[in-house]
Amino acid sequence: MSQTLPLRARAEIDLAALRANVRALRARAPRAALMAVVKSDAYGHGMVPCAKAALAAGATWVGTATPHEALALRAAGIRSRVMCWLWTPGGPWREGIEADLDMSVSGLWALTEVTAAAREAGRPARIHLKADTGLGRNGCQPADWPELVAAALAAEAEGTVEVTGLWSHFACADEPGHPSIAAQLDVFRQMVEYAEKAGVEPEVRHIANSPATLTLPQTHFDLVRTGIAIYGISPSPELGTPADFGLRPVMTLAASVALVKQVPAGHGVSYGHHYVTADETTLGLVPLGYADGIPRHASGRGPVLIGGKWRRVAGRVAMDQFVVDLGGQKIEEGSEALLFGPGDRGEPSAEDWAQAADTIAYEIVTRIGARVPRVFLNEDPDE
Repeated sequence: MSQTLPLRARAEIDLAALRANVRALRARAPRAALMAVVKSDAYGHGMVPCAKAALAAGATWVGTATPHEALALRAAGIRSRVMCWLWTPGGPWREGIEADLDMSVSGLWALTEVTAAAREAGRPARIHLKADTGLGRNGCQPADWPELVAAALAAEAEGTVEVTGLWSHFACADEPGHPSIAAQLDVFRQMVEYAEKAGVEPEVRHIANSPATLTLPQTHFDLVRTGIAIYGISPSPELGTPADFGLRPVMTLAASVALVKQVPAGHGVSYGHHYVTADETTLGLVPLGYADGIPRHASGRGPVLIGGKWRRVAGRVAMDQFVVDLGGQKIEEGSEALLFGPGDRGEPSAEDWAQAADTIAYEIVTRIGARVPRVFLNEDPDE
């Protein structure tokens, strides 16, 4: 959807802001290539339009978690380098090979499956060996690294794989000064050095995510993987606001007020009556709920801009709607309720909602569901 319509609710996606964010991030890591991470439907922003806008702004790689996301990008005509990293046994390895994907390998089981698929496809697979340098999720442990490297080199000699990358992921890059940052970087350097001395000639070495791209230039290597930052959200309030890094939030979440009514003092609001009106007042009904991704944990706290004033969710967030106490202010049905955005009109930010729900801004934007239409602003027909 490409224009603003009188909808129940909408998530406006400013592609011009996204392009500007990519350019700002490229300036932070001028000697490294930039990967735009568009997993989880581009953190809720719309995978294909965001990928195209990021590539137009200078990204040369696109990253996804699942292979199915990566294959969807290919089906949409994305021809850049595409990497995906969250594989499970029996995954679509052959389809990935035939689609020219770069695929992550964290253990021998994955190498066995991808080499078998390469033989079937009659062409080598491009793989990135992932090192677990301390995050403890995916990736190969240092003790198992020699075996994986040796097996990958044997497969490369056989012609079934090309080791195009060596990579890892930080646990605490969003926490300035955390001791694990230096420790992981040291382990990564050691594991890369081992692989290269053994004969691996990677095209790219990469460990930097958004916070590392913004604040740790020593981690940039050949490629930086930027996710939340390209959507104009700071990876951590401790690191700085989006504006501190020259970034602009890309998503604005808005809804049309569905009902305004006057109620007496002592009137319960929403399930459980956790909110009861102190005085005679007006209530406004906002037609968004936890089925749309509005966090129930923000009940009683989530901020909304209506009629030029910040209001808070009154009572519990329900599946499809929540209520705000307008304090007697006269608001017309159909008036705009701004939940979050870049702040141009004084509206809250995704970070404000994150604090209200005791979570992170990543979750706030990513969880906005498919029932909320994405309205893309500043589209470029050449992308």
